[in-house]
Amino acid sequence: MLGDILQQVANGTITPEEAEQRLENFEDLGFAKLDHHRKKRQGFPEVIFGEGKTASQLINISRAMVAKQENILITRVEEKKAQQVNESLPLFDYDQVSRTLIMRNDNSLPVTQGYIAIVCAGTSDLPVAEEAARTAEAFGAEVRRFYDVGVAGIHRLFAHIEEIQQATVSIVVAGMEGALPSVVGGLVAHPVIAVPTSVGYGANFQGLSALLTMLNSCAAGISVVNIDNGFGGAYNAVMIHRIANQ
Repeated sequence: MLGDILQQVANGTITPEEAEQRLENFEDLGFAKLDHHRKKRQGFPEVIFGEGKTASQLINISRAMVAKQENILITRVEEKKAQQVNESLPLFDYDQVSRTLIMRNDNSLPVTQGYIAIVCAGTSDLPVAEEAARTAEAFGAEVRRFYDVGVAGIHRLFAHIEEIQQATVSIVVAGMEGALPSVVGGLVAHPVIAVPTSVGYGANFQGLSALLTMLNSCAAGISVVNIDNGFGGAYNAVMIHRIANQ
C-alpha cells in the first residue's frame, strides 16, 4: 500500500497532498476519530456501534466512510434512529430483527469458498443470530441459517446436521441453559463459536447461565464470546473462514 502510493507520487498521478490524505491514520470528526486504516491492518473496515450515538453522529461518520469508499456496518440501531439515517443516506439497508444498517461501497472483498453456519436454538434468539448472520454477510462470507433447532427438540438439529458439518465454521446461538453449542461441538470437525443470549427465565440471570454452560462445555473446539454478542461471534468466524480459504 505505502509503496503504491509513493510510486503514484513519483509518477505524478497523485499529488503529495493527496498522498498525505491517504496515509492519514485516522480522521478526526471532533466527536469521533474514524480509523480508516482498520481494513489495512485487520482486513475489515471499522464497524460502527450504534447504541448511544445520535442519528446525526451516525450520519456524519457514515459520510466520512462513504468518501473513502468503505463498506459500512452499523450495529445496535433502533428503528426510529435507522429511519433518520436512511433519510440522509438511502443506500443503507436496515434490518429490524438484527438492528443493523449495511451499505456496500467497496466490491473488493475477497471471494471465498464454503460457508458459515449460523445455528440458532430458538426463535427468541433470532435478534442475536441475525446480528451474527448480517455481520458475516457484510464482510463477504456466505451464510447458511439453521434456526429453531434447540435441544428441546434435538431431532430438528439432526435434520440439518450434514449441511452444518460441511461448513467452515459454525456460530451457535442459544439462551436458556445454553446447551446447544456442546451438542454441535460434538458433531462437527470445525471450530464452533458459541454465543450466549440473555433469553430465559429468572434463574437464567440475563444470559449468565448460558454463558457459564458454554464456558464449561465438555466438547472440544468451542470458543465463547460475550452475552448477546452476535457481532463478535461473526467477526471471529469470518477471520477463521478467510484463513481456511488461503
